[in-house]
Amino acid sequence: MYVGTLSFDLLLGDVHSLKEKRSVVRPIVAELQRKYAVSAAEVDHMNLHRRVVIGLAMVSGDAGHLSDVLDRCERLVAGRPEVELLSVRRRFHGEDD
Repeated sequence: MYVGTLSFDLLLGDVHSLKEKRSVVRPIVAELQRKYAVSAAEVDHMNLHRRVVIGLAMVSGDAGHLSDVLDRCERLVAGRPEVELLSVRRRFHGEDD
């Protein structure tokens, strides 16, 4: 069994309230969940309207498949024009951990 996690630190563009922030973050989280069957959520900077950390996790029996899905998730978030990707943190846990 392999477990992979990603943590995206994002700066939001023209957002002036927490309500506007939710309208940007929710579709990103929903698309990650729908397209790649990962668990995803907003996990930090809950009270800041221009910053967000989105965390996601996935479990797989195949390390190659897991790595491929995490790469796709990273490209999806990096390609969103309404956010600036400040950093990505990737963790990979295998059977030897």
